[in-house]
Amino acid sequence: MNRTQRIILLLVVVGIALFFLLDLGRYLEIEALRAELARMQSLREESPWLASLVFLLGYICITALSLPGAAALTLAGGAIFGFWQGLLLVSFASSIGASLAFLVSRTLLRDWVQERFQSQLSAINNGFEREGTFYLFGLRLVPLFPFFVVNLLMGLVPLGLWQFYWVSQLGMLAGTAVYVNAGTQLAQLQDLSGILSPGLLFSFVLLGVFPLLAKRLLSMLARRRQLAAWQRPSRFDTNLIVIGAGSAGLVSALIAATVKAKVTLIEREKMGGDCLNTGCVPSKALIRSSRINDYINRAAEFGLRVSNHGVDFPKVMARVQQVIKDIEPHDSVERYTGLGVDCVQGEATIVSPWEVEVNGRRISARQIVIASGARPFVPPIPGLNTIDYLTSDSLWGLEQQPSSLLVMGAGPIGCELAQAFSRLGTAVTLVDMADRLLPREDPDVSAHLDATFEKAGIDVRTGYRAVGFATTPEGGVAEFDVEGETVSLPFERLLVAIGRRANVENMGLEALGIELNNTGTIAVNDYLQTTIPTIYACGDVAGPYQFTHMASHQAWFAVVNALFGWAWRFKVDYSVVPWATFTDPEVARVGMSETEAEAAGVSYEVTRYDLDDLDRAMADSEAHGYVKVLTASGSDRILGATVVGYHAAELLAEYVLAMRHGLGLAKIMGTIHVYPTLTESSKFVASEWRKARKPEGLLSWVERVHQWRRGD
Repeated sequence: MNRTQRIILLLVVVGIALFFLLDLGRYLEIEALRAELARMQSLREESPWLASLVFLLGYICITALSLPGAAALTLAGGAIFGFWQGLLLVSFASSIGASLAFLVSRTLLRDWVQERFQSQLSAINNGFEREGTFYLFGLRLVPLFPFFVVNLLMGLVPLGLWQFYWVSQLGMLAGTAVYVNAGTQLAQLQDLSGILSPGLLFSFVLLGVFPLLAKRLLSMLARRRQLAAWQRPSRFDTNLIVIGAGSAGLVSALIAATVKAKVTLIEREKMGGDCLNTGCVPSKALIRSSRINDYINRAAEFGLRVSNHGVDFPKVMARVQQVIKDIEPHDSVERYTGLGVDCVQGEATIVSPWEVEVNGRRISARQIVIASGARPFVPPIPGLNTIDYLTSDSLWGLEQQPSSLLVMGAGPIGCELAQAFSRLGTAVTLVDMADRLLPREDPDVSAHLDATFEKAGIDVRTGYRAVGFATTPEGGVAEFDVEGETVSLPFERLLVAIGRRANVENMGLEALGIELNNTGTIAVNDYLQTTIPTIYACGDVAGPYQFTHMASHQAWFAVVNALFGWAWRFKVDYSVVPWATFTDPEVARVGMSETEAEAAGVSYEVTRYDLDDLDRAMADSEAHGYVKVLTASGSDRILGATVVGYHAAELLAEYVLAMRHGLGLAKIMGTIHVYPTLTESSKFVASEWRKARKPEGLLSWVERVHQWRRGD
């Protein structure tokens, strides 16, 4: 607590103490006010300015300290000064006093509350940043909500002081007028319950709801203006059109069909999108084969002898294709047709907010969901277009294993494929213009993976910016700028894996005026709605996370908002987002990293448990890596968790669940975990957190008790 906070706290404590020690509350009861009415009116007639000033300051002090009596003082204002002057004095005094209480709450409590309940308050903070005026205005119009409680709570959320003041001044005016008017009849008033009749309370409730209704009406008018340029069909062929049959599109279609909506799913290439055909599924199948080969090479560690082994690359790739075929029925036209989805093969062009043209046929729907996914980004580097380069899309057509492979890009895709090919026997060079591998992760994670790659013989080059490519009789050559000097690297094949770009071309988005972000993804609001209110977007084409599981997550929000947004809408939830890089060791994370926490100015503590101490990891000869958990300072609340090691992606699930449901490390420590399993690492990291906070002073006394009981 700083000096300013200590001074404010002292003033508040002294003020409240004096109020109760001097029993000032007895003067703010209706009977007391009625008894002193004549004398107060007489004082006002003798010194009108002084009486007004004393009343104003007294009212401000009472409300600033959140003391009981504001309602009685409002009555007194009407009784002493009459309706108009009383209304003027009370309106300004109550707003100024409320603003002071707001500042007291903000200064003393906001930082602590925001830090302690960061995850729980995230949605509330976002709501007040966008629509705080409407929320506060509604609360001020309804006298059912205690005056002082609103003041204190508003100090804890992101609401500006001036915004709070003028909304309070305006919003409280109607209720203030009722009480001031009642005060003019103080002699006949028996108690406060006589002021607000049920009918009047209902009227105030309607007033409180009015801003929200007005906002909805304005939204409807804005929607009509946005759509006015197009002719709306008199009837619709279907309820929902989904463009793209990747993860986001398939889940969108499935949800729509499940709630009995008529849905049309349009895909220009293969059902399942890149995840099934060129992304998650084939890459994990390849990684599995490469890992098995690595285990064979490590056979002596397990006391085994293996002879005549080697890599049959064509069969490895054939297995990859077989895995795709085995999973294909899950995403097939037959399956989705059986679920009630109208599957259409072809190129979709959106021609109006309600219509899509495909194969010369125009289909109309009330809403459209764009789930067209993304593709590998190929940078415009001189000479690159003359090279027969590979991407994560075209890689799977390889029939012969390259003797050397240059992988450009040390993000998740580049790292995974670089290690897989290295383990299959290809000489791999991994380059990136960043200064380390996996730059989105903490430096210690990058260093651990870098050491693993170097030990395995992967040539890792960071700080390399590609400036040109050329073809020679011996193969390809890449040129890089390294701190101002040019470095050349030869290669047989080149894999470009430096990111992905949203598929937004040739769909009619520009003609409709659908806006894009700087990253090339479609701009959407919190409900995944584009700038055309009948069109939604989800998955890689919308971002901000290009993960298969995030595409599925967004699809629910997009479809529910599209189909039922006329009644109620749901903001997409990004509060707990996990991801993993399937290298060996795997790297998995949820929530904040240390780098992100420091950049955000979040106070945190780190607890780490090294997996080389875990029995199951040692039994499996995989005793490497660690678990790192960030908790809020002085609390077991989890801000983020990173797991680097054997099956890290599976181990992360416990932390995802804990963060999603507000469970801390103490709850994890109190949970029984099967022995011997890798999941025990979660319990042990929680135990490390507890050990670092054991009460040494108390334990010294406990030790003395044990000594006494032994008779020492």
